[in-house]
Amino acid sequence: MIAIVDYGVGNLYSLSCSLKYIGQDAFVTGDPAAIRNSERIILPGVGAFGDAAAKLHESGLAEIVISEAKSGKPLLGVCLGMQLLFEKSYEFGEHDGLGLLRGTVAPIGPRIPAGYKIPHIGWNALKFPGNGKSSLFKYIDEGDHVYFVHSFHAEGCEESIIASAEYGADLTAAAAASNIFGTQFHPEKSGNVGLRILKAFSEIQ
Repeated sequence: MIAIVDYGVGNLYSLSCSLKYIGQDAFVTGDPAAIRNSERIILPGVGAFGDAAAKLHESGLAEIVISEAKSGKPLLGVCLGMQLLFEKSYEFGEHDGLGLLRGTVAPIGPRIPAGYKIPHIGWNALKFPGNGKSSLFKYIDEGDHVYFVHSFHAEGCEESIIASAEYGADLTAAAAASNIFGTQFHPEKSGNVGLRILKAFSEIQ
């Protein structure tokens, strides 16, 4: 049973449909008790970091997500939901994240060559680090393509990077630490590759 956290910001419907398509019992909820009773949690997100972080805290769900993740429950952050897992973001100011992953969220502009469009929108191949493939990617291969829509990415998180993607420079595509996972790309918009990633997450204990 997978709880998709509804805190007023997110790609809830497409995630729910993708999970149900692969046979998973997934539900959208903002109920703390339902999130506690779930087996896994997905934290979605679209829009601005500061607004999303504020809504997550105002709803009281930030504390629930943190405590459940620290208890060992598998957690997957998607796009902005991944960015919220980090310590801090510098998107239109400085904002605190959930602090579940070490690192900060910064604009991609200074990292990529002049002339590259921002936001980065489109399909890019995943590259895995030299220390092996994450369990989140057990059903896919290096070089498989996934779909991105973002202007910011995670930095200072080298020890947790499980995939990168090249857009004029290597950008953080996914990160993980123990039971906590994040994808900058949208698995629910990444066709069969994304479905296989969601399947792998649904099997993580």
